[in-house]
Amino acid sequence: MVELKERIEQHIHQISEYTATPGKGTTRLTYSQEDLKTRNYIKGKMREYGLEVREDGFGNIFGKLEGALKDAPSVMVGSHFDSVPHGGSYDGPAGVVAALEVAGLFAKNNLTPKYPLEVVGLVEEEGARFGGGLMGSRGMVGLLGEEDFHNLRDSNGVSTVEAMTEIGLDPSLPKKRDMKTIKAFLELHIEQGPILEEKKIPIGVVEAIVGLTQLEVTVKGQAGHAGTTPMDRRADALVASANIIGRLPELAEEEGEGTVITTGRLNVYPNGANVIPDQVVFSVDIRSGKEENVLSVIEKTKTLVHSYSKNGIETAVEQLLYIQPKELNPGIRSLLKEKSEALDIPYCSINSGAGHDAMVLSDYTVVGMLFIPSKNGLSHCPEEWSDSEDIARAVEIFYETAKSLTEAE
Repeated sequence: MVELKERIEQHIHQISEYTATPGKGTTRLTYSQEDLKTRNYIKGKMREYGLEVREDGFGNIFGKLEGALKDAPSVMVGSHFDSVPHGGSYDGPAGVVAALEVAGLFAKNNLTPKYPLEVVGLVEEEGARFGGGLMGSRGMVGLLGEEDFHNLRDSNGVSTVEAMTEIGLDPSLPKKRDMKTIKAFLELHIEQGPILEEKKIPIGVVEAIVGLTQLEVTVKGQAGHAGTTPMDRRADALVASANIIGRLPELAEEEGEGTVITTGRLNVYPNGANVIPDQVVFSVDIRSGKEENVLSVIEKTKTLVHSYSKNGIETAVEQLLYIQPKELNPGIRSLLKEKSEALDIPYCSINSGAGHDAMVLSDYTVVGMLFIPSKNGLSHCPEEWSDSEDIARAVEIFYETAKSLTEAE
């Protein structure tokens, strides 16, 4: 355990160095130079642990330990390695590091599995550069088509293909994966909330993942001079947007049952101190464990937004992402609990309030997910921290689980 813990700490520390904002948290946008350095590190470790490495047309990284059965489906373990701007060192990379160390234990113990073991590092889970989120997993299963992928642009107008090419990736490689080649998927993630820490329990076995949608709202008005345009003649897109955003929390509160709504991104045009804004684009993130609540808040949001289409203001709502609440596979959940008990590692059942690549893959293969505690429940910030000993515990559980899954018919 001590050696494993030290290796995990080394991995986390090294990957945390690949940030565009040193000293101000982790900023690792997809297809950036920081992405390139991280993927080179991950691929290097994959090869060190005896895995055969490849990338797909999205830049997802795969490291495969071949099994005794020819052309058999893989037991896949992994997570994502991108970040939000000024985020932490554990959201995503902890799961990739855990997967690497599962493969490391296979190598250390000279195990040749019956079914292949495959480590995966997924791109653009956060959606911080190209929007929507979960791009690597959605693309892999075929939910993001070639044309839609090519049409994605970042805030500077750079396309996915241009950005990939800039760091030497090949967007012409195959993108969609035959789901028959995946036997199961396991993902470790930090909880990003306070429950495990408050209960003083090191492992959470995830029962279900919250449903979510991401909307993009565009409010158009008319630009004008800040000093010469009377107040009653203005079509101020920012004032209209602020009024809408201020009322959004009420919509979630009306639904209750843990429903939440967030505006996290807001762009104002032309963004001049002495110019009346003529366009505002902002995000709306809606989440709930019950699908009917998500659908209800979507409709209420649209109604609210469109109620401001008057007096020179025009509004539009685009749905960028919609994912149903997902119950994870009962058989895999039972197996994770069984292995935790055998290892004498305390655990509890828990639901996920955040979206993860596991929720996408759960429609196509059996999926299991573990959480580890987050210090003070913090995530998506520089203060994000989880104990490497908890990651090591999760590695041990996944190692035993993967051994069973790679041998079972």
